[in-house]
Amino acid sequence: MKLFHKFIQTAAIISPEQKTNTILKLPQRSNLYLAPTSLLFSDILTRCSASKALAPGTQIHAHAIQLGLGLGRKLRNCLIVVYSKCRSFGYARKLVDESPEPDLVSWSSLISGYAQNGLAEEALFAFHEMHLLGVKCNEFTFPSVLKACTVTKDLGLGRQVHGSALVTGFVNDEFVANSLVVFYAKCGEFGDSRRVFDAMPQKSVVSWNGLLACYVQDDSCGEAIGLFEDMIFSGVRPNEFTLSSLINACTGLEDCGQGRKVHGFLIKLGYGDDPFSKNALVDMYAKVGTLEDSIAIFHEIARPDIVSWNAVIAACVSHEDYNSALQLFRRMYGSGVHPNMFTFSSALKDSHACSQIHALSLKLGIESQDYVANSLIDTYGKCDLVEKAARVFKESPVVDLVAFTSLITAYSQDGQGEEALKLYLAMWDRGIKPDPFDLGFHSSVGGGKVKGPDRKSGRPT
Repeated sequence: MKLFHKFIQTAAIISPEQKTNTILKLPQRSNLYLAPTSLLFSDILTRCSASKALAPGTQIHAHAIQLGLGLGRKLRNCLIVVYSKCRSFGYARKLVDESPEPDLVSWSSLISGYAQNGLAEEALFAFHEMHLLGVKCNEFTFPSVLKACTVTKDLGLGRQVHGSALVTGFVNDEFVANSLVVFYAKCGEFGDSRRVFDAMPQKSVVSWNGLLACYVQDDSCGEAIGLFEDMIFSGVRPNEFTLSSLINACTGLEDCGQGRKVHGFLIKLGYGDDPFSKNALVDMYAKVGTLEDSIAIFHEIARPDIVSWNAVIAACVSHEDYNSALQLFRRMYGSGVHPNMFTFSSALKDSHACSQIHALSLKLGIESQDYVANSLIDTYGKCDLVEKAARVFKESPVVDLVAFTSLITAYSQDGQGEEALKLYLAMWDRGIKPDPFDLGFHSSVGGGKVKGPDRKSGRPT
């Protein structure tokens, strides 16, 4: 094999960082090796897309143009995949538009990239263009389009896609069928979802998990338990994701007995140390069992992450054990895990905890972060410590609508109507406008002196 090919092989087996640096040297080294081919560049781009390495991908693109290789169908499609996976949709779209005849791979890569990154409208627009050009979907296109339909809740288009999958036979593909099950369920059409599910010739654990999770998210916890029983009867072995969903179902049903059974089942199957399931158990025992059980499960987690800490702190707060919540908050920071907005929203429930956590946030240097400041303002206000709420507000470098609303409400409830009115007008002067339909908020400002923004001018009246 020529030296150039050996150079590329080396780039393929080293670390991603080294690989990027190695591939970036190709333009300078090309004169030392046998001229690369489109096939070789396509192979490199496939590796770039797998590791989401945008920089070397763009370098290969430029290098191919410099060498006058031209963008054949395979090379162009590989570039579209790289740009789509790296969220460079401008380049991906440009390559599709400049293609003489974009094929199924081109369109599927673009649509998949849009759908996977939450750009549902763009995905559906590209799908419409593809359809107008007469390009047919395959088992990779259907799931991406259905994912976009799920986000937009476009039930009509989703049904059309389902019909197309039936006609082409791709409805029997497990990936397509799973996407249909989730699409119908998330659109609230559980009857259609179950019919697609029951008609599947083969159901993997992923299929069962998809419908089970949708039932739990819809608070249809009884149906989730029934589906799990069907799953066991069919001989499919559940995994940690199945059991986590089932634990959440038991929480929704407030059935601690059933939850303990699932806990035992989880241990029996060897998932007793799974952190994902442990976090769900911490939450379940806190809501339908005892705080002691919840904390005991937390202590079994070898390396608790932020989700674990948040779950156990929320458990203590829900049982009004604020001292334990505060101690856990300190331990979390001491372990090297930094709190986030969910930690603060859980921990800041009483004045004592608020003062302690405020002091700790000052020590950490995070008191100016919006979610920390907003949580402190809201909690101080609700605990009738309006002066402290106002101090946090004034010391915050940036205040948003949430901060203004919290302090204005605190002033109003404390009988300081004039201060509430001043702050309300100051909010408008900064260009921050409250929700015009929040009549309860507007009527509370200044003892009812402000009725909300004028419909024409937009100013307070």
